[in-house]
Amino acid sequence: MAMQKKQQNFRQYLVLSGLKATRQRELIARAFFATNTHISAEALYRRVSGRDRRIGLVTVYRTLKLLKEAGLAHERQFGEGRALFEHASSERHHDHLICTHCGKIVEFENCEIEELQEQVARRFGFTLQDHKLELYGRCKECRADASGGTGRIRAVGAR
Repeated sequence: MAMQKKQQNFRQYLVLSGLKATRQRELIARAFFATNTHISAEALYRRVSGRDRRIGLVTVYRTLKLLKEAGLAHERQFGEGRALFEHASSERHHDHLICTHCGKIVEFENCEIEELQEQVARRFGFTLQDHKLELYGRCKECRADASGGTGRIRAVGAR
């Protein structure tokens, strides 16, 4: 979905919810939609605070919550206790590989895994509504360089 369409959907959600489409919300949403990776509220705040000094971290958190409620963002917890946000997209489902040493996040798609999950659900009488698959381990770079890494989550190779 193009950024303009996402912005329009967000504005429409705000109106239907009886909320104002403020300049600050618009700026935060635009900056979020311009990302192509997982992003924390703090990192998004750093991107927008220089453009409008009236934007505080609380405003960023509240706007991300609205984006989630509007179905335009997903919140992910990748084991560090800090939330990261990514674009919600009906266009493609993906799963994640997370390096437990350096924190790199790699998105991937695999039709065989998706089919296996459906088979398991059917076997136990479930109809899947949603799911997320997160695989934790060490990336190739961290295995090669045992001394490197910060232990912080950082997104790599998203859309």
